[in-house]
Amino acid sequence: MKTAAPCYYHLDVEVSPERVGQVRRILAAYLRLWDLQTLVEPVCGAAELLLKAIDRHARDKSTSIEMWWNGQHLITAVGENDSELRPDQDLRGCLRRIAAMSDGWGCCATATGSKVIWFSQRARAGGRVPLVPVAPEPRLREVLQVPRETRTAVLSGCVHETDGVLEDAR
Repeated sequence: MKTAAPCYYHLDVEVSPERVGQVRRILAAYLRLWDLQTLVEPVCGAAELLLKAIDRHARDKSTSIEMWWNGQHLITAVGENDSELRPDQDLRGCLRRIAAMSDGWGCCATATGSKVIWFSQRARAGGRVPLVPVAPEPRLREVLQVPRETRTAVLSGCVHETDGVLEDAR
């Protein structure tokens, strides 16, 4: 069962090819600690894509990674400090893949010219349990009386029911 306690993790890292694998393992360990095993592959895969793209395209390799778990959604944000890096050009393929792997994503600029790219994942149950309909329990102390006679209109005329017997009203 997923825990509803909010969780937060922050990591500052200097991106390099060997650090990408280390960061992936660190993020996976925190997700398992938070009982979010089903999110390990999509979250770590998307973070790895972003880190590799930053390593390939950015001049400033210092990066911050944050994860927030609020009980329903996990939001992962990767902030980079290179003001020359353009997500719409340099990271276009990476962002396309992240959009396909996540439930939502976005990019925003900070006051210093750096960018934060974030994506979210909804927590899903490991297995689907079929829902079994439960009969409602009566909440009223007194049961409402059902009318003994109801009138219904039919094509040939008016018919009414008295004690379960249909009679023509003509």
